[in-house]
Parts: sequence; structure tokens; C-alpha cells
Amino acid sequence: MIPSRRAMIGGLGAAVALPAAARGVPERAIPPLVMNGAWRQGGYAFGRTTPGALVLVDGEALTAASPTGLFVVGFDRDAGPRTEIEVRTDAGSARQALDIAPYAFPSTRIDGLPPATVEPSDPALLARIQQEVALKAEGFTSRAETDDFRDGFVWPLETYRISSAWGAQRVLNGTPARPHYGVDLAAPTGTVIRAPADGRVAFVRPDMHFEGGLTLIDHGQGLITCYLHQSRLDVELGQRVRRGEALGRVGMSGRATGPHLCWRMKWRDRNMDPSLMVGARSPQALA
Repeated sequence: MIPSRRAMIGGLGAAVALPAAARGVPERAIPPLVMNGAWRQGGYAFGRTTPGALVLVDGEALTAASPTGLFVVGFDRDAGPRTEIEVRTDAGSARQALDIAPYAFPSTRIDGLPPATVEPSDPALLARIQQEVALKAEGFTSRAETDDFRDGFVWPLETYRISSAWGAQRVLNGTPARPHYGVDLAAPTGTVIRAPADGRVAFVRPDMHFEGGLTLIDHGQGLITCYLHQSRLDVELGQRVRRGEALGRVGMSGRATGPHLCWRMKWRDRNMDPSLMVGARSPQALA
């Protein structure tokens, strides 16, 4: 099941912070705040405010606006129904509450996977998996001081078929598993994978147990995209990449039953649907 256009549009939004007069606060003390995005589970908000302003999400300081005043916030697959965004400067603050639309995620069943990729039991393999978990966690701590997300994203493959929708509840070899946090794009082995937006390589490794060839790209402020099951990697750790630049090639390494790219996105510890970013644009410059 692929998310319908109606479901996606239903979570799109744009908002402006309440006028200062309406909140009884002097105009000069209120930083500007304009936001747009897909306000649904797995979605995002782009915001524009005073450059360098601290950005709080539900009262927790999580990021800061770029030198151009841009910031991004991600909503997890299991996000609750309401989120408050606050921007704060030395002069004052502005807040906006967002209603996060729920989404009915499908369930998918995959059979025929090697048992070691579903329920590993070998002690040596378990130790390897734990080591790889730590390596990935370090990659996800990357916080490039950029706003490369500002122009949105394009699809990382030119030709593909969506073989598994984002967020689906998975049953692997008959065993219930974690939700699928990627969009699976089926394509022939060797198909070129291209960067969907500018960014910096935060992690790259050819032989992960579950992910196979894996690359992480940091697009700024902790917004990271992931590229799994690659047959070839064409970038290096720390490398700066531009939209359209080759990252690697489609394969079926790791836990896969056929050649495809599993495309994922995270903002800090929140799992997001990268397809919602395709064609997105950040708010225009404030007057």
C-alpha cells in the first residue's frame, strides 16, 4: 500500500506565529516564525526565523536556526497528535502548536529470508551486530552546520518501482518485526543511486549484516538520509556531495530478497518518510 495523495495532502500545512499584539507582548520582542511542511506521522516542518534562534520542540531545545534563519523538525512514525515548536532569542520567543495527523500504516509479509538475518543466534554474529549498531549510532550523531535541506529533495533513483511503502508493519518469515522505516525502490542491480540533496557523508560501509552496503548523508541539523543494500559505494566518509552526484549502485546485499534501494530518513532519533520531502521547499525569506 502506497500513501494516497489525499492522505499526504491532509497533513500538509503552513503556519505563522501568533501576532505579538494578540499575545500581549511588545512587537520588538517577538522573533518571526513561519513554517510549512507535512504535519503527519513520519512528516516534517520547515521553519524560518531569526538566524541563530534556539529551536525547542515540546519544550526541549533540539536545534538552532541556520545563518539564513532556516530550521527543520522531524515527526516520528509514532508521533503524538500535537507538537509545539518554539523559537527563542535573547529578545523573546514565538510558539506555534501543530496538529500531527495520524496515518494508517499497512502490514507487509516477507518470507524466504535467511534465518540469520531475522533471528540471529550465533554468538560471533550477535557480537558483530552489536558492533555495527554502535558504528551506526556514531554516524547518526552527525550534526553538519548547514541547511542543505532548504530546497527539498528529489528521488535518489531515476527509474524505480515502490516495492514496499514506508512505515509498514513487517512480518518476516512469519515473525512480527519492527516497522519498516524505509521506502523500498526496486531497480536492477547496478542502477546509479544519486544524492537527492546536498550533504556530507556521515557514514559509509560496504558490508553491514542487515543493511549490506550502507551510506548516511547529513543534510544539516541532524537530518540524515540512509541508503541500504548497495552493491557498490562511490563516496568516502566526510565527503561533500551535491544533488545528483552518484553515491553508489543498487544491489541486494544484507537482508534483501531482490535488488532494491531502501531509502530512509532520520531527524535525530525520529524515523521519517523521505518521500514526503520530495518536491518540498522551505519558507521564503522573511520581509
